[in-house]
Amino acid sequence: MTQIHPTAIVDPAAELDSSVSVGPYTIIGPHVRIGAGTTVGPHCVIEGHTTIGRDNRIFQFNSLGAIPQDKKYAGEPCELQIGDRNTIREFCTFNIGSPGDAGVTRLGNDNWIMAYVHLAHDCMVGNNTIFANNAQLAGHVHVGDWAILGGFTTVHQFVRLGAHCMTALSSMLVADVPPFVMCQGQPASARSMNFEGLRRRGFSPERISAVKAMHKALYREDLTLEQAKARIAELSAKTPEAAPDVAMMLSFLDQTTPQRGIVR
Repeated sequence: MTQIHPTAIVDPAAELDSSVSVGPYTIIGPHVRIGAGTTVGPHCVIEGHTTIGRDNRIFQFNSLGAIPQDKKYAGEPCELQIGDRNTIREFCTFNIGSPGDAGVTRLGNDNWIMAYVHLAHDCMVGNNTIFANNAQLAGHVHVGDWAILGGFTTVHQFVRLGAHCMTALSSMLVADVPPFVMCQGQPASARSMNFEGLRRRGFSPERISAVKAMHKALYREDLTLEQAKARIAELSAKTPEAAPDVAMMLSFLDQTTPQRGIVR
């Protein structure tokens, strides 16, 4: 049977797998679904149209699935979707989406979310990310796989963070962060590429060399963005092994708007 503490309040309409455990004084609403092996600590509130996958560890004092902090929200049945094997530490707040976007806030799989993290409405977070304490995402922010956000990182609405990027302590992001880039500052500027992280993830020396060449084109050769993209596109022929990395970078840069731009 599902292990529900006697002081917890779980709506009869909620769908919890039989292996789910729920701690003391937690409240779970009627439109919540929680998958096998997930543990929910004490004093949590999980509400709204919230779906949580398998084997997640949700620590105490979290608020998941509350309505967005958006004055335009009028009660629409938007959603929060959380994948599998995520760790969500204390005092995090994840809101549902809003009708002004896809209507969904989404956290992928295998993410490590530390205390006091905020995911606002319509944020899309990939897999294998790390958010240090007090990382704060405004609405409509997209974060790619393997991104690492340093403590007290704040992200402006609609900003995108590419895969494998990294932010330093107290970074303030008002522009897109391309894949692989390490940035720092208020507002943040690019410092280097996340080479050590790529080595730890098994990137070959050839792929890392291609990432270095992308960094050089974007930040070291005084090129316009269009010129840098042309230079980066040439790397696929020179280093076929890095062709997926080059394609990912070009796709990201193609979606950056002139109004937002990239960190410089």
